[in-house]
Amino acid sequence: MPNTLPTGFEALEPFVGRFAAVTTAERAARRSASTDEERQSFFQAAKDLVPAALDYLDAKPLDQFDESEQRLMNLALAFAHVALAVEVQGPDEARHAELRQHMRITRSPADARV
Repeated sequence: MPNTLPTGFEALEPFVGRFAAVTTAERAARRSASTDEERQSFFQAAKDLVPAALDYLDAKPLDQFDESEQRLMNLALAFAHVALAVEVQGPDEARHAELRQHMRITRSPADARV
């Protein structure tokens, strides 16, 4: 599989298909649809890389990101969703996921480029 992320972030490649969603609503839906194991795996792989990813992405304006950089940004945004599930919701995540399906996200500042 070719690298779809910038150099230095190869450890996140296995999570691109599952978590690199384009919109906030898609990220929330993928969080809800993911298993505890998937969330834990992504969280463990990303927690030490997200600060470096944000430093890397901060070096250029959002509207100048290439596809790999946008994918990395999408993963960083997804990490915020997953970290909430892992660090805050914990074992209650499944119950919250059921309720989350009734909360429809219609717009988000993170979706401004979409």
